[in-house]
Formats: sequence, C-alpha cells, structure tokens
Amino acid sequence: MDMFNRELSWLSFDRRVLELAEDVSVPLLERVRFLSIVSSNLDEFFEIRIAGIMQQEESASHPATRDFLLEVLQKTRELVDAQQDCWKDQLLPALVAQGILVKSRAELDSQDRQVLSTLFDREIFPGLTPLAIDPSHPFPVLTNKGLYLLVLLKDPVNGEVRRAVVPIPRMLPRIIAINHGSRKHFTLLSHVVQSFIDRLFPGLELQGSWAFRITRNSDLYVDEDEAGNILEAIEEEIRNLRKGAPVRLEIESEAPDEEMAWLLKSIGLSADNAFKIPGPVNMLRLASLIDLVGRPDLLYPNFAAVVQPELADASKLFQRIAKQDYLLHHPYESFMPVVEFIRQAARDEAVVAIKLTLYRTSGDSPVVEALKEAARNGKQVTALVELRARFDELNNIEWARQLEEAGAHVVYGLAGLKTHCKACLVVRQEKGGLRRYAHLGTGNYNPKTARIYTDFSLFTADEAITTEVGLLFNVLTGNLGRPVFKHLLIAPFNLALRTVELINAETAAAKSGQKASIFAKVNSLVDPDVINALYRASQAGVKVEIIVRGICCLIPGLPGKSENIRVRSFLGRFLEHSRMFRYENTAGEPIILMGSADWMPRNFERRVECIFPITNKILRRRLEQEIIQTYATHFGDAKSLQPDGSYVACAAEGRVAPTAQDFFLRLARNHQAEVVTAPKKDRSKSVPRRR
Repeated sequence: MDMFNRELSWLSFDRRVLELAEDVSVPLLERVRFLSIVSSNLDEFFEIRIAGIMQQEESASHPATRDFLLEVLQKTRELVDAQQDCWKDQLLPALVAQGILVKSRAELDSQDRQVLSTLFDREIFPGLTPLAIDPSHPFPVLTNKGLYLLVLLKDPVNGEVRRAVVPIPRMLPRIIAINHGSRKHFTLLSHVVQSFIDRLFPGLELQGSWAFRITRNSDLYVDEDEAGNILEAIEEEIRNLRKGAPVRLEIESEAPDEEMAWLLKSIGLSADNAFKIPGPVNMLRLASLIDLVGRPDLLYPNFAAVVQPELADASKLFQRIAKQDYLLHHPYESFMPVVEFIRQAARDEAVVAIKLTLYRTSGDSPVVEALKEAARNGKQVTALVELRARFDELNNIEWARQLEEAGAHVVYGLAGLKTHCKACLVVRQEKGGLRRYAHLGTGNYNPKTARIYTDFSLFTADEAITTEVGLLFNVLTGNLGRPVFKHLLIAPFNLALRTVELINAETAAAKSGQKASIFAKVNSLVDPDVINALYRASQAGVKVEIIVRGICCLIPGLPGKSENIRVRSFLGRFLEHSRMFRYENTAGEPIILMGSADWMPRNFERRVECIFPITNKILRRRLEQEIIQTYATHFGDAKSLQPDGSYVACAAEGRVAPTAQDFFLRLARNHQAEVVTAPKKDRSKSVPRRR
C-alpha cells in the first residue's frame, strides 16, 4: 500500500516545527517557544504512540514490531539531537547577543553561587525530600514527566556507596533568575539544586548528581460497559497514570553508563528507550524564559483581533443572526462574539434552552460561567462534557461538577465515542414559535487558544441546519439509534461514507470531461479509504490540493497514481487548526464544508464529529477569494511534501516571502478600517464582505 507511516510522519511534523526554531527570520523568543513545542509534542508522542507500539510488541501481535520500534526510536533520537544542537549552537549564542544569559552549572561564578545559595536555602531546600534507595527503601514510584535528581553518595566511614532520588516539586519554577543589580541572568532549577544538593546529605560525600525524567504510557483505558460511573472511573484511571508503564528515560549526558543502567533496571525499561541529554532535560520549560525576560521586541508584534461591526453590539446578536449567517476567522477575528452569543442566551428572557459541547476550554472559562448563569436563570442547559479529552480530563471533570451544581444537565456522550464536535444550540421563544440559533465551529470553546489557533466559527439560524443540530444533540443525550442527516456530515453515522462519496463524485465528473477539483485543509490525513479515493481521483485527472499541518500518510507525486495531488504544510505564528473542504462539482456547483474532523479513522469511527456546509453565497465567495486563494498563492510559511517524505520550502526566499498568516492579519485590519472610514452611504456595501 502506497502510504507513509503515521509515526514517521508525526516526527516529520516535529522536525518542521524545529525548523521554525532554527529560522533566523523568526523573532528570537518565538524560536525558543517553538523549541519548547517540539518537546511537548515528543512527550505526547511517547505517551501515546510509542506506548502503543510497545504494547503491540509485548503482545507479539506483529513480528516486525520490534524492528519498527527501533527505527522510530532512532529517528526520534536524531530529532532530539538536532533540538539540543539548536539550543546550544543557535539559540544560546543569539540570546547572549541580546544580553540574555542562560548559564549552565559550570558557568555559574562565585557571585552567582552566593545569590543562589541564599535563594536555595530560603525557597527550594524546604520543599526537597530525598528518597534513599536501599534494601529497606525500595525504588519509589516516580511521577510521569516529573523532574528528579539521581544522587550518588559515599559514606566516608565505611566507604559504602549509596544512591538516592530527589524529586523536584512541580510548583517550583524551572528557570531561576539570578539578579545582580541591573544585570539579570538565568539558570535551570536543576542546576541550582545540584549546586547545593550536598546540604541534603550531611555526613556523606557527594559523588555526583544527574537530572532525569521518566515518560509513562498515558493512554486512558476505561471499560464503559463495566464502569458504573464514567466520571469516577476516569478519575481513578487518571490517578493510575502516574504508575503507567515507562516508555522513555531522559537523563543528563554526564551520567555514568553504569548509573543509567541501574536506573533503567530499576524502572524496567530497555536501554533503547534511554536518551542521554547534553542540555536541558525538559526543553518544554524553556518557554517560561519568555515571560521572565520581558522583551516584547523579541516576540511577534502584538495584534488586536477585530470584531465584525454587525456583531459588535452583543444585545443584537440574535436579531442579526436571524437575518443572515456570519462567519468568523480566528484568531484574526475576535472570539468574543462566540462568548457573547452564549452570555446573551443566558440572560435573554426569550431563551428557553442552551445546548453545548465542551471538549476543551480555558481554566477561567467565560463559556462555562455563562452556562452556569443560564442554569441559575432557569434556562434548560445541557452540556455535553467530554471527560476523555486527552490531558484535559481532570479539568473537564471539574467543569462537569460545577455545571451540575449550578443546575445544568451534564451528559458524557455516547459510550465508546469521544464527543469532539464543536456545536452550540440556542432555542428562543419568538412570535412565530420556537426558533433555533446555532454556533458551529472548527475549534474548541476556549477563548485563550482562539487567540493562537486558526479556526472558523459559523453563526446561523438556517432552519435546515439548526434542525439537524438539534437532532445531533438529541442523539448525544438520547442515544438515538440510526439518525438520518441530510445537510450535516456526522461521525460515526455518515461522515466517512459521504466524504468518500464526495471525492468519488469529483472523480466521476473528471472522467466525464467536467471541471473537477478538491481542496482540503486538515490537521492530519491518515484514513486509508480516503487516501485511496484521492488516488483514484488523481488518476482520473482531478486536481487535488491538500493542506495538512501534521501527519500525512498520503504520498503525492507518484507517477500514474498521485501526480495530480499537491500536499503542503503551513506552519507559523498561529497553529493551523481549522478544517475546510471544497468540492468543485457536487450537484452542479462547488460546495464548501468545514468542521471538527480530520481525515483519520478515529475521527470517522470513534468520535462524534460535525462537518457543516457553508450555504450563504456571500460567505462562500469570501472563502473562495480570501481564504482558499490566499493559501494557494502565499507560500512563505508553506512547505511541500515530496514523494520521498521530505518537505521542501515552497518559496525560494523562505519566510521572507509573503505568508498566508501575515496576509490574513492585514486583511482583517483592512476590512475593519474600510468599515470604520467608509461614508455612511457606502457602509452597507462594505459590510457584506465580512458576513
């Protein structure tokens, strides 16, 4: 089968993120941020993907699993080495040139040590608890991704060598500022603790200490058929994750081989899964340097997300949406109208019910607060809270409890399926009877990520669409058996089938001599049925344009198979998160769809997803001319996938060339300026472009 491997494609994506950290045209502190993102991505890669491969190996489900695991680990090792080289050879010197010194332990001078000694005794030492390892003290259970020191000691009386593990409390900052008057330098917390670790072991001689961390299998395994209470079952499983099987050891490269071998034996992990790290053991924490430095000149320029003028008055939102659909492009356009839509529904006396899916949200979520207010105001509030949103499980459990206490109905969706769709339905009592208003999106109800993720929001009161949104919620709360959706594409019911049908329709159009093309923007492309349908479309002459941020298993440019398929990846300031699809020749005219689902088996089969059509012609024209055309012509932030799996910059001048994200920023500002400065008689003409 002509497809790239999923795990290797994931690592290719992380390599492209690392290239942003290596790119001198990117602001310096943003490069540090991208470097930390690589570490975050690799953590998840080991917690989920490597863990899965290792489980396959243990079960002997495939004879080639071991060889493949070693191949993936080797590719990962190469990526980690490149990441460390980027920090040591590129970012550290560039930071020094800006007067920002991040010192290693060896670089701490006597003045630094004097300052840090006082800080250690006052703010760090009281929180440290050394754990001896000996026959009466067995090796402790170490927390997933926690920072630890392995300490080697010697008793000067009898010469006995001892070992201890020192956990570093998570609440302590991982980067420490060293203040010398007006001069501010930085070092890692682990360096500070190592510099004074002997104070924890009076009467013993310090032989060495080395920072390390363990990554564990973090996939949740909950048998919903056996679980009496899904919320409590997931809480219990999360507590067990700290004891999940280890899948990676990261340890300072100065650690002696025999000490690393002892540690690996203690945790039951192969040396193949060990990574000796010459620099910071956890580069994710380097992101905290950005706030500590306080240098906005080394960051992307600030921008203010614009608000469409017709949506600026929150009190008139329902009146506006009743007349026409509105489309928002985040983060260029503000997410606040979405928040206000829910707030107004909570306070509007005509509103009877509010229904909303909650997959991920912010820690101080105004969306949750609005739902709680609505429940207290006597509205019927139904919240579909996904308790299995990876790494947000505990947050969502807390939101679920708060909503229930406020009087909302909290539902956890369908057994065996994650509720990943992004939908809100508001029902109002109006003169003609009950009327539905909907918000449908490609991103979560999270105002914070809406400032850094690219997503779309649709407001509509279209009866055909909102009726099916109502059916979707009834399915989620009432577990209806075989719902029929005509306008929405809903997984696991009709999304996979309709997606292949839409691709096949383009194939048939091309074979009959009609114009045919496909545009798809997704986070990941993995599903084999979709990939094979795209291959058939290419062979029939369909021009296929695919934008994939992360994993792509489709191989473009194969002679006789996929030469009509172009795959590009856009990475930049904002995380490309939106999913959008355009089919040229469905029912005689192009259709544009967007929604929550990627082209992956999990999205088609194991999640509740919603893909919705853009039916308003003005909005479709805007998407064609402003969004799709921009991705086709602005290459500065794009790389093209080659048949050998490599990615090549689309623009010879790299990110100096026009980028899609920069264009969207200018476009939003320009439209805002047009509306503000236009004479009153012309203002009505400029507004529809923003609908």
